[in-house]
Amino acid sequence: MSLLPILRFPDARLRTVATPVREVDESIRRLARDMAETMYEAPGIGLAATQVDVHKRVIVIDASETRDQLLTLINPEIIEQDGRQTCEEGCLSVPGIYDKVERAEHVIVRYLDLDGGEQTIEAVGLLAVCLQHEIDHLQGRVFVEHLSQLKQLRIRNKLAKQARITA
Repeated sequence: MSLLPILRFPDARLRTVATPVREVDESIRRLARDMAETMYEAPGIGLAATQVDVHKRVIVIDASETRDQLLTLINPEIIEQDGRQTCEEGCLSVPGIYDKVERAEHVIVRYLDLDGGEQTIEAVGLLAVCLQHEIDHLQGRVFVEHLSQLKQLRIRNKLAKQARITA
């Protein structure tokens, strides 16, 4: 396994819409393992393949407190959602930035597992937020796009300043 570089907002590659996985093979399983290792090391609770510059519909999530409940979802699709909740979100592609985002409170997601079998997962709370956040990445969206234009501009400026300081 190996750590993968995570793209940083506003990198244009984060806007790429991921393509469906046609076959769950060893290359997809390797990608998922590398993504999980990268997510845990970062540390984060979710990572989409788009964030590591692989534009396939693959996400990994572990929203458990014990960090031992890894979910790998291939070709995830929200098939049902209802309710509203507002949670503070952050993102490995937007380091150090957190803000409140409104999302569905309850979701049902259909996906393929690592064996290529079709599964569904029903989620509420943090897991529901994380699923929606990572699926957004696969559609070329970053959580800050749910914020006002002014907040987006401030975030871009803050990240540009951080990049100049670390360069």
